[in-house]
Amino acid sequence: MCNQNLKNLKILFVEDEDLIRDKIVSSLKYIVREVVSASNGIEALEKLQSFTPDLIITDIEMPQMNGIDFIYEVRANNKDICIIVVTAYTSEKYLLQLIDMHIEKYIVKPITLEKLILALENCRTASLKKELPNGYKYDWNQKILLHNDKLISLTKKEILFLELLFKNINTVTSFDELQRVVWQDSIMTDNALRSLIRNLRRKLPKDFIVNLSGIGYKVA
Repeated sequence: MCNQNLKNLKILFVEDEDLIRDKIVSSLKYIVREVVSASNGIEALEKLQSFTPDLIITDIEMPQMNGIDFIYEVRANNKDICIIVVTAYTSEKYLLQLIDMHIEKYIVKPITLEKLILALENCRTASLKKELPNGYKYDWNQKILLHNDKLISLTKKEILFLELLFKNINTVTSFDELQRVVWQDSIMTDNALRSLIRNLRRKLPKDFIVNLSGIGYKVA
């Protein structure tokens, strides 16, 4: 079952092969909020004039404007939007170009629904990492918390706890999940959990972590 967070996503899907494009768009409509498609980079840029997606999925080899050139155009105006590349090519040339353009995920054809959902979930998680209230930011890749660009030190358990809350952004993180993900092989005592929450709350925006008594925690 796909993450419920995907239900709110708006996606631009760019693919020149009609059968593949129609199949993926049809599948995505059951998973996300809205899907707009294009058959090449030029058409995709035109769609972006009137459509603001949460993420872009694009092929590389396309007529008129290929995926690499299209991504360059997108990145010239938007450094942060999540981009997933779907391609039959795995050459180092393409990989290096894509890394330089901060691509979130690289899917090798043939596309399966499982690959697609996993990529969407990864991209959705990454999009949650950046902006928090009141000038706070969390960098998922570097595992650092910033407040007005000032580094706030986090322990390993605090990082695991915070990222788990982000992954469950629209749901409650249960005590069982905290035991499994944060404490893992050690025992999560009530005192240890209270201490972790108390220390982390001092480092985060006020009232950012909400306690649901007897159930777990969630992001406000």
